[in-house]
Amino acid sequence: MFTTATSQSQESEFVPIYEEENVPDYVLPNPLQFENGDPVRTKEDWEKRREELLNLFAEHVYGRVPGGVSDEITHEKRKSVDEFLNGKAVLEEIRIFLTGDQSGTFLDLLIIKPKNQNAKSPAFLTLNFAGNHSIHPSPEISLSESWMRISSSDRKAGLVVDNKATEKARGDRTSRWPVEKIIDSGVALATFYYGDVDPDFDDDFENGIQGHYEKPAPDEWGSISAWAWGAQRAMDYLVSDPDIDAEKIGLLGHSRLGKTSLWAGAQDERFALVISNNSGCGGAALSRRRFGESVLRINTSFPHWFCDNFTKYNDNESELPVDQHELISLIAPRLVYVASAEEDQWADPRGEFLSAFHAGPVYELLGLAPLPQSEPPAVNEPIGENIRYHIRTGKHDVTEFDWHQYIQALKSLK
Repeated sequence: MFTTATSQSQESEFVPIYEEENVPDYVLPNPLQFENGDPVRTKEDWEKRREELLNLFAEHVYGRVPGGVSDEITHEKRKSVDEFLNGKAVLEEIRIFLTGDQSGTFLDLLIIKPKNQNAKSPAFLTLNFAGNHSIHPSPEISLSESWMRISSSDRKAGLVVDNKATEKARGDRTSRWPVEKIIDSGVALATFYYGDVDPDFDDDFENGIQGHYEKPAPDEWGSISAWAWGAQRAMDYLVSDPDIDAEKIGLLGHSRLGKTSLWAGAQDERFALVISNNSGCGGAALSRRRFGESVLRINTSFPHWFCDNFTKYNDNESELPVDQHELISLIAPRLVYVASAEEDQWADPRGEFLSAFHAGPVYELLGLAPLPQSEPPAVNEPIGENIRYHIRTGKHDVTEFDWHQYIQALKSLK
């Protein structure tokens, strides 16, 4: 039984910063300096600093996965379609049980793989917002059984009724999912509904994966940390798939799932490519800038996303022991891609770029190129090699332009 809780909101009192001259003065923490002030000079030093930063992000921002939560999974293949997309692809549906109990929480992983490949396929692992059935209209994709959020447009269109998806919801999000383009490029696509792991409402963690354990302590997992943990469990399965190149798996998330992608990718070095699409506050954007959505605003609107300790930094970002450029640094030396949208000022495109730029010294320490310039590039002109960035025309969304860059990035992996 899903129960909902309502939190008081200060949204009406919040006035966002949208002008650069109103951004407060700030000093960023140095990713190449230990908490005791000692410098990070070598790759060996960085490995120690990396652990320090991971612990700081876990304690103060996202929350650590509590002790007693096992990462051991069981799974079962629930469907296989050998002639998907008019014979171009194979479709598989894998149910991954997250508690060791087949009556407990599970995620349904949809995998679409190109056929007739001479080698294993690189793959994207993604989280989706509306169920696996939403990415493509094919009736061969099973309709999600999980609890669904209901937007006013979903209700009006009959896509979700009584918090359950209906047949009308098939393919509702196809604009964000160019499935055939991905398959035609020789790349596999794996995705799961984020609500399988945590239903994304402030329920005092009674539902989803946290509902199987004690209520989280102030430094333990919020929803983003739970979704990131779920992505790692999906990765556990993918690396065992004989058709997938385990060395070439890219993790992609949009918006709150872009925050999730960065946190999961920072922790799990199996992801060769980590992509943040319009992830904003608590994702790629620098918290200290307070531009658009701020720490106060995000904690007020979505009190379940981060650990409770993060509320200490409401209107107090300068006291955070970390900032988001250090999160991006944690992905080094792997490929990271940060993407913004010109009209998405709420997500602070400049702050997203600056995080990618200020991660550069860590990449340089590891012998890799930082971003080639200190100012954002022109719109629709991607830059970078090991750290990549673009800002495109348009709004808060995932577009064909974005996917084109991400496919190129994944296929560039050696």
